[in-house]
Amino acid sequence: MSVALRNAQRVVPLRRAALRRAVCALRAALGASRFDVGLVCASNALMQRLNGVYRHCPEPTDVLSFPFHQVEAGELPRPCCRGDYTLGDIFLGVEYIHQQCRETGEDFDDVLTVTAAHGLCHLLGFRHDTKPEWEQMYQKEAQILEELNRLTGSRLRPLTSGLF
Repeated sequence: MSVALRNAQRVVPLRRAALRRAVCALRAALGASRFDVGLVCASNALMQRLNGVYRHCPEPTDVLSFPFHQVEAGELPRPCCRGDYTLGDIFLGVEYIHQQCRETGEDFDDVLTVTAAHGLCHLLGFRHDTKPEWEQMYQKEAQILEELNRLTGSRLRPLTSGLF
């Protein structure tokens, strides 16, 4: 299946092909290659609007995930028809992430990939509202990033390190 990537912002230049390849590899590491994923690279204004509507927090953020299926953490959906083979949509706050990277000196493309991994985990039911949930999500992120690191030679680590 596919990763549909849309760049809905004009502020930050993107390496879309590299991001798409990374998300495909992460999806495979999750065992979810047969599911479609929508990926939207968004501006601060769009992320602020979405965050306000869906999380009642009207400020920009790095990632919002909208799962198509409701599943327990780590479970793959069990679609009943062909059109249901989608995990959902991930909105990456590209402008927000870029600003954070400028402040911290981190590599933008690396952080974008790690943030996409975080979003994918959310699509598969992982959460981080409590310490046990965070630990479970952190382990899954570490596992799929380790697989990506093995394939690409990078040294990516989970987004949620140090949350609790």
